[in-house]
Amino acid sequence: MKKILIVDDEPNIVMSLEYTFKKNNFEVFIARDGQEALDILEKQLPDLIILDVMMPMVDGFATLEEIKKDSRLQHCKVIFLSAKNKQKNIDKGLALGADLYVVKPFSIKKLVEQVNELIQ
Repeated sequence: MKKILIVDDEPNIVMSLEYTFKKNNFEVFIARDGQEALDILEKQLPDLIILDVMMPMVDGFATLEEIKKDSRLQHCKVIFLSAKNKQKNIDKGLALGADLYVVKPFSIKKLVEQVNELIQ
C-alpha cells in the first residue's frame, strides 16, 4: 500500500484529501503544520507528500528544505498545494525541489491522477 502524508492547516481540505486517498488505497498520514510533518517523517517514510505553503509554525517552503536534507526521504515525491499562485512562489517551490506545484482551488480527481503518475 502506498503511503501519503498530507500537510495542510485547512480542515476541509485535509478531510476531503484524506477520504479520497484512503478510498484510492493509500495509507494516509495527516499533519496540520510543517513541524508536525517533520515529526511524522521521523517515524514514517511516505511515497509522496502533499504540502501547503502557508501554515503556522513552519511553512511549506521551510518544511521542504528540511525534507530535502534527509537522505531517507530522497525517494519521496513532493507536491505543493497552495493558494499562493504568483509565479515567484511557484518558481521557489520547484527550485526547492518540489515535483509539482498545484494551485488552490484544485480538482481532487486531477490531483489523484497527478499523484498516481508521480509514484507509479
